[in-house]
Amino acid sequence: MKSSSTIAITIALLTTVSAGPLAYGACQAGCASIVMACYSAAGFTWGATAGATAPASIIACNAAFGKCSAVCAAIALGAPTP
Repeated sequence: MKSSSTIAITIALLTTVSAGPLAYGACQAGCASIVMACYSAAGFTWGATAGATAPASIIACNAAFGKCSAVCAAIALGAPTP
């Protein structure tokens, strides 16, 4: 009896799947749509390089995108799936 419960617990633990990559991808897609809207509102195209001459609005968009991406990594990569 003891070994069957140990086996059941082991199987339950082995089948636990982390949805990290899927949740992370969905979260990053949300971040990307937000930064695209931010760039469009500022009158720029996301992905075009402005380098050191980037205006403050674009720098703010990039900073927001970085924060959003960091939150995605912190939350989504450790999220388990039932």
